[in-house]
Amino acid sequence: MRTIILIMIGLLLISSVSAQERKFHFVQNKMGSPFNLIIVSSDSLKALQFSNNCFSLIDSFSHIYSDYDSTSELSKLSINAGNGFQSCSPALWDLFLISRQAYEKSLQSFDISIGPLSTLWRAKRKRRQFPDSATVIATKENVGLAKILWNDSLHQILIPNKSMHLDVGGIAKGYIAQKVIDYLHQNGIDAALADAGGDISIGKAPPGIAGWIVGVNVPETTDDLMSRKLLLSNCSVATSGDAYQYIEHEGIKYSHIIDPRTGYGVSYQRNVTVIAKDGATADWLATACSILSIEDSKKICNKMQAELFISSIENGNLVISQTKGFKQYWEKH
Repeated sequence: MRTIILIMIGLLLISSVSAQERKFHFVQNKMGSPFNLIIVSSDSLKALQFSNNCFSLIDSFSHIYSDYDSTSELSKLSINAGNGFQSCSPALWDLFLISRQAYEKSLQSFDISIGPLSTLWRAKRKRRQFPDSATVIATKENVGLAKILWNDSLHQILIPNKSMHLDVGGIAKGYIAQKVIDYLHQNGIDAALADAGGDISIGKAPPGIAGWIVGVNVPETTDDLMSRKLLLSNCSVATSGDAYQYIEHEGIKYSHIIDPRTGYGVSYQRNVTVIAKDGATADWLATACSILSIEDSKKICNKMQAELFISSIENGNLVISQTKGFKQYWEKH
């Protein structure tokens, strides 16, 4: 999993919430990682029922978007690639529309047609092998969202050849986390947090607390947190980095975050944290801003009304770059 945000669950609602309301923390393994759900409620049975409904909702979305599940709707689209236009369910079409906009807004750095490259690099990392350039070039020929045809009126897409397949891993978890928060809000639960393995959507702050506390890792570490924490409410946050998944070749680290324009994982080590209005946007922006230059990343985040924080280790020193509005989210000491 690319995201490396840690929620400070233990610090939440210790003494500030009124006696009538408590935090209820639920966790289940979903989409390959623990899905943490925190609901603030005065009714334990109500919180439990809503948590069960949320996890069922997650399962229903996962069965649509998973490229690991051969029976998912997304997998069936890829299996039938090259066989003409195929219809999409409303949920899949909605995610495709967001992904298509992300492709256009990200200077083509976020591309859900990256499936062939994802599969290649995933297999090579598992075997600790580095693919030769000819294989990367040949695989990249089957990547490019511009090659896919869209019928907007009928909600259909045409994947032109059988060697292409789609991978929504860079947006689906954030999208699903947001859908969970939306569902809870629609049912009267405003104070909640949904953490889809690090892609986090956050509702209203719990009573008596300014926001939910979220910690961000130091670059190139899995456990060390930066000294300052984020204080968030009514937004989503995602962080991208290479501390967990990368392959090293001739002294260079290649991240599992692949630039679809080159076919290779990015080779600079940076942590990217994005705060956005919704989970899908935070998710795809975190990926795009891991690939693009810092200047282009800031421009795109400004256009999307999102805030960006980039940290890296250079010559043993921590180097920081951020958009102007990001500092408002740091916890006040």
